[in-house]
Parts: sequence; C-alpha cells; structure tokens
Amino acid sequence: MSQTATLPWTETGSAQLAQTRVFTAHAVDRVSPRTGRTHSFGIVQCPDWVNVVAVTADGQAVLIEQYRHGTQTVTLEVPGGMIDAGESPIEAARRELLEETGYGCTELRQLGCVEPNPAIQTNRCYTFLATGCTAVRATHFDATEDCALRLEPVGALPGLVQSGAITHALVVAALAHAWLDGALPRAVSL
Repeated sequence: MSQTATLPWTETGSAQLAQTRVFTAHAVDRVSPRTGRTHSFGIVQCPDWVNVVAVTADGQAVLIEQYRHGTQTVTLEVPGGMIDAGESPIEAARRELLEETGYGCTELRQLGCVEPNPAIQTNRCYTFLATGCTAVRATHFDATEDCALRLEPVGALPGLVQSGAITHALVVAALAHAWLDGALPRAVSL
C-alpha cells in the first residue's frame, strides 16, 4: 500500500466575522492541494492557554469549581486560563494558580502541550505540574470568574474522571499528561 504526503492548503482570503474578549472568528478560503478547489472554513483565533495540575506536599490536588457558560454547569477543573500578551506559558501557569486558588508552589514544570481543537482553533494549551503547593494569599479573580477551591486526594482523581465529576476535556488531557509522566498515581488502569 502506498501513501502520499498530506500537503498544506494555500490560503486565498480571510474575513473577520466576530471579535470577543476571548477569541476572533474568521472565514478563511483555502485551496485543496489534492483537488485544486477552494473551500471556506471557520477559524477561531484564541490566545494560548495553560492548565496547572497542582499538588500539595501532603498529596492533595488543588482544584477549582467554576460555572461554565457554554454548558451552563459548574465544573470541577484544575486551575488555568489564558496566557496574557508578553507572558510565557510558565509565567501564566504561576499567575493562574495564584489568582484562582491563592496557592503558590515550590516547583513548576511543563508536562506537555495539546491543541484544543485543531480543526477550527489556532491555539495551544500547555500543561504544568506544580508541586509543594501551599496557600499563600487570598484568591484574585478576573471580572468574569468566580471559582471555589476544592482539595481532593490525588489518588481520587482517576475516579473523579471515571465517574464524570471531571468532564472538561482539557482538564482530562492535563491529568493524562500527569499520569503518563508518573507525577500522579494511577488508581485505575488507563
């Protein structure tokens, strides 16, 4: 069986459809390298994001509960958010952990990176592991945030995913990075 290389598509035009605080939507025209035909695609330009798998010295995962407008539900998540202009991913991870939980950490390292939805989004989400986490100050939320702190034993995390208590796909991806790294115990086989 022979395979051919997948080639990039050539962009021939773009029009901005909408701009919000969090993203910009575009209609983009691109030419198929296989057929030569032009097709229009919806593209969402988003800033890069971070997620922080945060663990205290006594083995507690530092989580947040947060209302999500898309699903109109309160979700259980790891701390995280957008990387601000001029900020590195590790700086954003440290800032988001502190803002959303009031916790600092003794060590912070990158575990991985995923593309949230490469079919339509332009951004990446970086996963960090924060260890030695302790409460150092009060939380400080953005105007559009309202989070509640929740500590769970790290050994309970697989069960929280398996039971559907944690449903946010990027949080599941962050936890998978931590399990694959060996940074978290696997209470169930993945």
